Amino acid sequence: MKTSVTGPVRVRFAPSPTGFLHVGGARTAIYNELLRENLGGSFILRIEDTDAQRSDAAMIEQICSGLRWIGVQWDEGPFLQSDGLERHQQAAQQLLEQGKAFRCFRTSEEIEAARSQAQAKGETLRYRDFFAPPSADEEAQRLAAKEPFVVRFRCSDDSLHFSDLVRGEVEFPAGSLDDFVILRSDGSPTYHLSVVCDDVEMRVTHVIRGDDHLSNTPKHVDLFRALGAPVPVFVHLPLILGSDKKRLSKRTGATSVEEFRDQGFLPQALYNALGLLGWSPGGDREIMSRKEMVELFTVERINSSAAIFDRDKLSWLNAQYMSSLSLEEVAKYASPFLAPLGLDGLEGESRQRLMAALELHRSRAKTLEELGPMLVPYFQEELVYVVESCQKFLSQESLPGHLEALAARFAALEEFSPEALEQELRQLSEAVEVKAGVLIHPTRMALTASKKGPSLFELVATMGREATGRHLANFVGFLGREGSS
Repeated sequence: MKTSVTGPVRVRFAPSPTGFLHVGGARTAIYNELLRENLGGSFILRIEDTDAQRSDAAMIEQICSGLRWIGVQWDEGPFLQSDGLERHQQAAQQLLEQGKAFRCFRTSEEIEAARSQAQAKGETLRYRDFFAPPSADEEAQRLAAKEPFVVRFRCSDDSLHFSDLVRGEVEFPAGSLDDFVILRSDGSPTYHLSVVCDDVEMRVTHVIRGDDHLSNTPKHVDLFRALGAPVPVFVHLPLILGSDKKRLSKRTGATSVEEFRDQGFLPQALYNALGLLGWSPGGDREIMSRKEMVELFTVERINSSAAIFDRDKLSWLNAQYMSSLSLEEVAKYASPFLAPLGLDGLEGESRQRLMAALELHRSRAKTLEELGPMLVPYFQEELVYVVESCQKFLSQESLPGHLEALAARFAALEEFSPEALEQELRQLSEAVEVKAGVLIHPTRMALTASKKGPSLFELVATMGREATGRHLANFVGFLGREGSS
């Protein structure tokens, strides 16, 4: 990657603690991490909490825990932007003393009146088109009268351009900026001043952020130069759209990282999905570990067009990871979903049966939330059978007797293995002159209260001799009751 930056790479992820960590922020954090890992350097986590009214301490912890869960690792921080208040105010004072900023005493009523005049002409208000900075005498008089004021930055009259590793060279024409507020009347800094001051203080070399910040960048470039600081290289990531190609909604994926966790998605799958959301490693690769992404990541392969977040694709990826991760790892992530079902903390033979059932079913579920209920029949004393799902079996008068015979054969088996179970069932089907499926399908229903599932004989072997006999007996009783009624 070609950049004008010399020295170690320093990137930062700087979320605002006014809401949860959503997919857009998580992707930005992932790209910061991938660039740091690929080029070497440091990743800084900075919490931009200077909006005191909207900032929430609980959100700070949620953001950090969300990043940890998804697997993003930072080197420095988390730092609070509010801790730099004095430094931000000193920067504003420096700009005032150098004539690069000025005190603005205009009231909100004056500003609003000017805005109305501009709108009447079909224009957007530019402060400098209506107001001039106060003279030295006027400023002294107003300060003596203790009139409130804000500090405005004097924007450059020249065109502004900067390097963007996704968009290339970006230029904003002369006159496109207006003198903007950097210090409020209460002395608190605005976002523009704070973010630039902190990037200077933290020696940030690359600013990776969403495309929605592109309009802020010329202001920041102007401030970097006014403060005599090097301008970092910018990377503006494309917007994320839903599968309907509109801005993300709750339905299409605008949920927090921890909501995906609570819905049974694995962090590796979400990291994989978000890492490929606008970046391509080349070829048709879709399943990539963090290590593989680090090795192949380059900013040049980030697309400038909007990325589509496909929830179905995420579900597919999650299913792949559920099948490929170690069984112990899947069990660890599944634990919160098993606990409400009474399947957490099992020991001995019960633990062995749980792990066997987990191995048997994990490739049949898309999420851990789906997986949990599949394991319940292995530990449930009695299943509930739905009459509508069993109509086909209720009409077979000889079926209860066949299932009782099958239960007896299973109980007498010396080796309770899939191979021995299958052989016993097929021998019975020949003896009673029915197809094997006539016994297989109701046996599956008896053991799981479902028409679908893994191989019946692996299922029976995993269920165990005692539970298999109990479920078959209960199902025979169900057939007798419902068949007679």
